[in-house]
Amino acid sequence: MASQDAVIASDVQGLLPLLARGKVRDVYTIDDSTILFVATDRISAYDVIMRNAIPNKGTLLTALSAHWFTILPALIPSLQTHFITLKLPATLRKSLSPNLLSQLTYRSMTVRKLKIFPIEAIVRGYITGSAWSEYQKKGTVHGIQIPGDKLVESQAFAKPLYTPSTKAEQGEHDENIHPQRAAGIVGEKYAKQIEDLSVEIYTKARDYALARGIIIADTKFEFGLDEETDTVVLVDEVLTPDSSRFWPADKYEVGRAQESFDKQYIRDYLTREGLKGEEGVVVPEGIVKATSDKYAEAFEKLVGKKWSKVVSVQI
Repeated sequence: MASQDAVIASDVQGLLPLLARGKVRDVYTIDDSTILFVATDRISAYDVIMRNAIPNKGTLLTALSAHWFTILPALIPSLQTHFITLKLPATLRKSLSPNLLSQLTYRSMTVRKLKIFPIEAIVRGYITGSAWSEYQKKGTVHGIQIPGDKLVESQAFAKPLYTPSTKAEQGEHDENIHPQRAAGIVGEKYAKQIEDLSVEIYTKARDYALARGIIIADTKFEFGLDEETDTVVLVDEVLTPDSSRFWPADKYEVGRAQESFDKQYIRDYLTREGLKGEEGVVVPEGIVKATSDKYAEAFEKLVGKKWSKVVSVQI
């Protein structure tokens, strides 16, 4: 499918107020306690949105996130998430044209409306990406001194490392920060809960994915606060190729960069062409297709269903 068939922006025909338009998701207000997440096919890299998109990516991200939102509470009974249902609100479903109904049905989630913590909770199981770059220069990751023998690229940490970042506004760049600074942003009480939850979720997901042939090298979580119960809640997308580095386990080899199931094709293209951080980039169709294929392969390994049947997945 060509990229012009991708959904760049959603449209609910003015039936719901638009709350926010992020790098990938359009968020609409349903009522005082619930919101609608619509995952478009937009693709971003290095905090910049590309002009074209990855067809069907939004449906994949939605289905994969819903899969994790279903199995993680079974693995971690104390975990709460914002996920409610994949179904569109009944009043919206009845009011949409057939074309828009088809477009939105498989890329939408109804979720709880919560106060969002303004940090991104990154957990790293392996040293790669910006962590590897910093470690080579300073021997640290997010300012954290790494003990033990010198690491090599893609090596596993002795234990998962919590390395938060700021949550930048659209068009700005996230900043890697030390956990102590994160505590200053969200408060010591919540910072500790976010760190502990992030590491526990990563560890459970890492083991689940490894049994299915995927190494989760690192991933990003976001959390909200249920102010009525004072509970930290897992929100946003979770453990997708957009928010994680997925490596094929059967091709993993320490000491080098790894093949991946994520948007590394796009990152590599931007770096190679000197376009890293540039606005208005149109990604070539070959790179778009390669990225789409890798996303679908990751989905199929993790969920155990063919991507061609994703619209029939009932989670």
